[in-house]
Amino acid sequence: MSLVEQMDAVTDASAGTVDRHATTQTFESTNPASGAVVGVFPVHDADAVNEAVERARAAATHWGELGFDGRKERLSAYRGYLARRMNELADLVHRENGKPHGDAILEITLAIDHLAWAGAHARKTLGPRRVRAGMLAANHAAYLEYQPLGVIGVIGPWNYPVFTPMGSIAYALAAGNAVVFKPSEYTPAVGAWLAAAWRAAVPDAADAFQVVTGYGETGAALCRAGVGKLAFTGSAPTGRKVMATCAETLTPVLMELGGKDAMIVDDDADVVAAADAAVWGSMSNAGQTCIGIERVYATSAVYDRFVAEVTAQVRSLRPGSDDEAHYGPMTMAAQGDIVRRHVSHVAASGRVVRGEADPALFPNENYLAPAVLLDVPESSPAVREETFGPTLTITKVRDAEDALERANATSYGLAGAVFSGSKARAMDLARRMRSGMTSVNSVLTFASIPALPFGGVGESGFGRIHGEDGLKEFTRAKAITRQRVALPVNLMSFSRPASATDAVARVMGLIHGRHR
Repeated sequence: MSLVEQMDAVTDASAGTVDRHATTQTFESTNPASGAVVGVFPVHDADAVNEAVERARAAATHWGELGFDGRKERLSAYRGYLARRMNELADLVHRENGKPHGDAILEITLAIDHLAWAGAHARKTLGPRRVRAGMLAANHAAYLEYQPLGVIGVIGPWNYPVFTPMGSIAYALAAGNAVVFKPSEYTPAVGAWLAAAWRAAVPDAADAFQVVTGYGETGAALCRAGVGKLAFTGSAPTGRKVMATCAETLTPVLMELGGKDAMIVDDDADVVAAADAAVWGSMSNAGQTCIGIERVYATSAVYDRFVAEVTAQVRSLRPGSDDEAHYGPMTMAAQGDIVRRHVSHVAASGRVVRGEADPALFPNENYLAPAVLLDVPESSPAVREETFGPTLTITKVRDAEDALERANATSYGLAGAVFSGSKARAMDLARRMRSGMTSVNSVLTFASIPALPFGGVGESGFGRIHGEDGLKEFTRAKAITRQRVALPVNLMSFSRPASATDAVARVMGLIHGRHR
């Protein structure tokens, strides 16, 4: 199916959720590089969202009855569909999000890998199993299984419009749930493409994955629609609003929020490799990466060399929309204002090293030159607040312990990185870094490993996607016991003799009462 045909299918799929509650209100998705219209999409109201959820609820029954093998087969068909049309989807991501085509390919590749892992490991992670009953229930068999929640609502971000929501969508589907997905209003075409692709690849379970489009009101309607769980990715302020809305119906939530991730560069680190990783981790995708590196703490032993290497690399970077550009425009224009404010604040008291690309040649104000921020006070917004743009602060510290203390002095706790020549020290620092994920001598690697959980602490959210934890996140644990034989004395009965509990107390004292 060509891109034009796919977008026609997208329109049909989007309209399909609102047949009975048609809305005349629409909105445009535009290319941040040029302002050209990418597509026009309906603003789904509460009635339309409720209808989509009800269709998904009906589909969830059939989807669950397919079992692990049936779902694995269909998830395989879906990832095959995505893999065959990878360039087509990457072109759409490039046009709607603005990132280079090659970066879009990398994002889609990661999403496909996670789809494969989720489908292949669902049975092992979630399937029924026997567990030990223990002494007090030795006459019982005990079973544990993980049951799907029904319908999962997913509210996705615009910065990684395929990979990030797929971390919830793929794992929720593999766990036996249906999904209703609301993509960001900045990337609705990508979200609708994913849903249309599902309908084409898995026609016998088409309603198991649906999309609704719109603004915050559409997301709020999804929160109130009676879904089994709501998975949200976005900023902490918006996350609080989502949680408050979900609290109205006691809908459980999974929060993947922002970060202010730090890198520690130790005395014996490979400075060139650390600089290369810091530049990629901070500037790729125009810095619009929740797990991107925004702060570096380099020890005094390597600080000067590290700064020289980083600034040399940054000077070669050029934003643009052509094939030679290193990164694209800011997808959300308002985010550019935050980046400019942070840089201006540093310029008033510290040093700003900018890339050599001439801003006068940028097509529009959505393009920002890369900036390295030096001599930045720890109280600066560039250190305390999420910048989410192509900037990087570098601070000289006494040693790695000083670096760790500063890295942990934040309300965020999503991810981070440690560069050190000592495996033991690097692992120790990584474990003590207050974050959900840490890479050693690399950046962002954990996101590419499907078996590892992904999530943060503090204002970076709670709950996990990816890995076994991600599969379990979209289920409820179900415990079942079955009496195998009746005991002469039933402790769970009013007819038990008084001596029975005394005997139990003596036995427990003999087994557990000894001091060891």
